[in-house]
Amino acid sequence: MKFMLPVLFSAAVSMSALAAPAHTNPISVHILNQQTGLPSPDVTVDIEQQQGTQWLPVAQGKTNHDGRIGALWPEGKTLEKGIYRVTFHTGDYFKSQQQKSFFPEIPVIFEVTETNQKLHIPLLLSQYGYSTYRGS
Repeated sequence: MKFMLPVLFSAAVSMSALAAPAHTNPISVHILNQQTGLPSPDVTVDIEQQQGTQWLPVAQGKTNHDGRIGALWPEGKTLEKGIYRVTFHTGDYFKSQQQKSFFPEIPVIFEVTETNQKLHIPLLLSQYGYSTYRGS
């Protein structure tokens, strides 16, 4: 029985190492069309960082079939404290659906207060309104 304890401990350590979460991208987004109840695929989303009075481009992506971009932040780049803007290009999406929309773009400006914190920005969308919040 003395010899089983180290083996069990070793297996437990190995299992906890396998269960440890991998480093995840700090910025993700999700768009749900409130009118249809369905995700909004193929929406272009930009992220920019404020530098003084200017906005500097950081990255761009397109939502997948589930209306998500799970990794909008550039891989290997640190998300620093500061002011950022995510812009959802919703006008093109509604045109592709043969629908009119009041909002051709939806900018969401937010502040990062901790380096590499995980931020999820969901957008609940309709042709004439939207809502967003800090998700997890």
